[in-house]
Amino acid sequence: MHAIVETGGKQFRVAPGDVVRVPKIEGDPGSEIALGKVLALFGDGGDMSIGDGATSVRVNATITAHDRGDKILVFKFKRKKQYKRTQGHRQDYTEVRIRDIVA
Repeated sequence: MHAIVETGGKQFRVAPGDVVRVPKIEGDPGSEIALGKVLALFGDGGDMSIGDGATSVRVNATITAHDRGDKILVFKFKRKKQYKRTQGHRQDYTEVRIRDIVA
């Protein structure tokens, strides 16, 4: 059984036991959370629930760690104008372990 979950403006395919990096969620490592909106649920026998059929589904997870991603460099340049700008960015994320999917 797996589900499609939306959290932090992104969608993730999760199954029990998976470890997923999602955009930053408030909470301490080790705390239990219910992940955001469930968009779809796919069962083992080929049955699936999409949209309103998946609204009663909950995906329970445990926060395992908070960290920051690799640095991304943004470089702006205009030729012949001596214009150069460099900016770095590191995205915060939370690592969660999916405990179970409650339908």
